[in-house]
Amino acid sequence: MPTPPAAPGAVAVTRALPVPAAAAWAALTDARRHAAWVPLTRVRTDGPPRLGTRVEAVSGPGARRGLPGFVDRMVVTRYDVPGADAGGAAGVAVFTKQGPVLRGEATIVVLPTGPGACRVTWSERVPLAGPLPAALTARLTAPVLGLMLRVVLHRAARDLRAG
Repeated sequence: MPTPPAAPGAVAVTRALPVPAAAAWAALTDARRHAAWVPLTRVRTDGPPRLGTRVEAVSGPGARRGLPGFVDRMVVTRYDVPGADAGGAAGVAVFTKQGPVLRGEATIVVLPTGPGACRVTWSERVPLAGPLPAALTARLTAPVLGLMLRVVLHRAARDLRAG
């Protein structure tokens, strides 16, 4: 399947990684690892990444200590594994946000670029539930998402390089 186009109002960060696409894919699409990379966030899932996996992330100053925060419920609605070698198909995972406050989707694309390298693009479009237009609230959340995605991919790259 082709890589989906970026949704209007989406923020995307791309990073080249010196690891095989399969390793990047396994780590980045496994939401159980996201708590180590996403600031101020704890994560629960109902299992390993696959079509239909449910994820609940809670973000906020005390979220990692069990305190309340913004709840982000998601379900994996697309899970296409990348090709094994350079020139192979990109892997695409889409996490569709189910609310209650955060809507939209997060998309992780992993493209093999060589035997031990890949390019990752993580994008998010997160409008808020409520009376304001989704396009407006997606633009309001975009600056925070851009910063978060840069931090997440930096931390993930560091962990993946460390093996």
